Amino acid sequence: MKLFIIAALIAVAAAAPSSYGQTGYQQSNYGSQNYNDGKDYSGIYIINQSDYRKPDGSSSFDYLQSDYTARQESQVQKLIPVTNYDSYGKPSYDKAYGNTNQGSVYWISPEGERISLSWVADENGYQPSGDHLPVPPPNPYLNFGSRY
Repeated sequence: MKLFIIAALIAVAAAAPSSYGQTGYQQSNYGSQNYNDGKDYSGIYIINQSDYRKPDGSSSFDYLQSDYTARQESQVQKLIPVTNYDSYGKPSYDKAYGNTNQGSVYWISPEGERISLSWVADENGYQPSGDHLPVPPPNPYLNFGSRY
């Protein structure tokens, strides 16, 4: 009898209406292929793909799509120098493993131009490069040692 009452309570709880619609939760349109530009993207598919992962933590992957979009990326584990500071500001130097990453991607713009982006991400930060990226003006204060 107790088992029947517990099963009935579980069934009532499972059949209760969801309150997501009443609290402002909205269903996501992600994946609906609605890009609002009038084009049909359903014909884009992956032509070639590879993914390699090694026990030492390094990996690489690449893919090529039918719309001429391509990407390749690799990462390795690297000992990176780390400086830690105690509560008095005294530095201690150590090394820790961190990911270094490099890769590139290219695609065809709506104007028909090939856009290429390459990057390196390591202990010096994220460093992108590409012809389409803006170039900052030269900073004369960064090279002040060469003027003297």
